Formats: sequence, structure tokens, C-alpha cells
Amino acid sequence: MKKDFLTLKDYSKDEIEYILNLSEEIKKNGEKYNSTLKGKNIAMLFDKHSTRTRLSFEVGIRQLGGNSIFLDSKKLQINRGESFEDTAKIFSIYVDGIIIRTFEQETLEIFAKCGDIPVINGLTDTYHPCQVLADMLTLKELGILNSKLKFTYIGDSNNVTNSLILGLSKLGIGITIGCPRKYSPSEEIIEYVMSQKESGKVNIVNNPFDAVKGADVIYTDVWMSMGQENDDIKLKELERYQVNYNLLKNANKEVKVMHCLPAHRGQEIEDEIIYSRNSVILEQAANRLYAQKGLLVYLYEC
Repeated sequence: MKKDFLTLKDYSKDEIEYILNLSEEIKKNGEKYNSTLKGKNIAMLFDKHSTRTRLSFEVGIRQLGGNSIFLDSKKLQINRGESFEDTAKIFSIYVDGIIIRTFEQETLEIFAKCGDIPVINGLTDTYHPCQVLADMLTLKELGILNSKLKFTYIGDSNNVTNSLILGLSKLGIGITIGCPRKYSPSEEIIEYVMSQKESGKVNIVNNPFDAVKGADVIYTDVWMSMGQENDDIKLKELERYQVNYNLLKNANKEVKVMHCLPAHRGQEIEDEIIYSRNSVILEQAANRLYAQKGLLVYLYEC
């Protein structure tokens, strides 16, 4: 039976931990898995711009022995009205899997339902689970991915926030969201986490300095997501949520700063922090490769 990766909501604690352990093993002993995708062709259907997702998947697929086919949706028949249902069935004939980076989560769900091949979420407006796998792998390598972790996300709630909430809560880790009330995570996500047994708690705090108090990790992302036009009112409302050295003073002395990139330097994060001793931002980016290789091995071998 084929497996998809649409959202971390569909994955158990054991499955997430297995993928993270596998990713760590692949990072140490990559050659062992070099033929996992031998003879397999993986399509990459992208509606949105990409640097880390595209590079890490293309390199990862090749290192696992497979072939990646990058497709700009604007140059396919779906841009002229062919249905997602028909497209999914055609993809199932030609390729062995598909990574989709698009707007609506529903698009992935249609491909998963109508196709016979694994569907991987490369990013939607609702979720970014591949990024969060890499984030959790980074925390695991630091030795802090456990229930004692004090994790704070600061700024605008978005697809990364949603996936962080799901991923960490599945592992029994709580998360504090520091944001204005109007930029809080969706009620649907909060209610889902609250309905799960033994999940980590979600705490919404409107004062940024209170939100990071004693934090081991501070995570931020852009305030204007892909496709959104600059909103001066929104930017003004989020100004005091910038991750800067003044904010870090309220956190753990050895606090780690995370950002999924690309960053709007001087906006959601102070420029000097990106490559500071507190930052593990480049480690996150590097781990996109290994987390996704772990995911691919899980989907095709397990």
C-alpha cells in the first residue's frame, strides 16, 4: 500500500521518530542507501519559487539512485484546465512519485486520492512538513528534542507554524507562539492538538518578551508569505516581534535561533543574528537534504 506525506497530522510519534532516526543514520552512512530509488523517477511539480526544497530533493533523489523530473505547472496542461484528477492518473502511469509545491492543500489531497504513487508535500499555504522534519532533526542532533524543551515561535503564524505545532506536539513537546492576537495559528490546528492524548501543549502569548522567557529555542519566519503583497499595517503590528539581541536577553543564555529561510533581513530577524553563535539556521538548511532522504527511504522501503 502506498504512503503519502501530506501533513504531519497523518503521522504518529513512532513514525516521526523512525524517520528522524533514519535521517540521522543516512547522514552518517549515506552510501548504504544509494540504491534505494534505483530505477525510480520522481516528478517535482512546482507552482511556487524554491531554493532549498528543490535543491535538497533533486540532490537527495540522485544520491539515492533515482531520477528527478522538475516540472513548472505553468507549462503543463493543468494550466489550460486539465483536471487534477486526470493529471494524477497520468502521473501514476509515467513516474514513481510526485513532490508538489503549490497553494491549496486540497490539490495534494486530490493527487493522493486519485493517483497510485506517493505524494509528498513540498509546501502549501497550510503546511510545510518537510521543513519541520529538518527542524526536528536539527534539534535531535543538538540533543534537545525532548519534553523538557522550551520552544518559542515568534511572529506571523503560517504554514511553518502549523507544521511545527503538529510535529512537536506529536512528540509530546509544548510550543509557545508569540504573536499579536490577529496573527495567531488557526483554531482548527489548536483544537486538533488539544484533542490528542499525550500531545504537547500550545501556548499563545501576545507579549514577545514573555513568550521567549527561558526559551531554549526561538524560531521565526517571514512576516509576508510567498505570494502576499507587502502590507505596511501588518509590518508595523509585527515590529516588536523581531528576533533581535534585546529579545534574546529574556531567553536561555544558550538559546538557539532558527529560521527556515529565505529571511527578510532586518525585518523579522536582526541581520547580525543570522550567522551568530546562537544561530543554527544553516544547520536547518543542510538537514533538509538528510530529512528528505530519510522520508524517501521510509516511503519506498518501509
